[in-house]
Amino acid sequence: QVQLVESGGGLVQAGDSLRLSCVASGRTISILTMGWFRQAPGRGREFVAVTGRATGDISYADSVKGRFTISRDNAKNTVYLQMNSLKPEDTAVYSCAASTLLRATNDDLYDWWGQGTQVTVSP
Repeated sequence: QVQLVESGGGLVQAGDSLRLSCVASGRTISILTMGWFRQAPGRGREFVAVTGRATGDISYADSVKGRFTISRDNAKNTVYLQMNSLKPEDTAVYSCAASTLLRATNDDLYDWWGQGTQVTVSP
């Protein structure tokens, strides 16, 4: 089993930045990919970014490219999501997830999920 705990959400204004963190514990050796997803009120879960064990194995949703950066510290079993130039439409609950598969961008390919952290961006 793997446990994931997110932190770093909050209320910010448009144009501000936030950094989310997700710490994994438990059987982390089985994790090949870690991703960030978000869900806004009344909408389905949306892929945001994913990173594999290799630093070059990163992918972003088009809506966040150039503004968000995902990074991973394998020694600390932690994945980060640096969010810059935030927009009101980025408001959502952000969840990190872990997968035993490579390059997983669909949420149904993830085995473990954190509880989520709220990000609210005011105009």
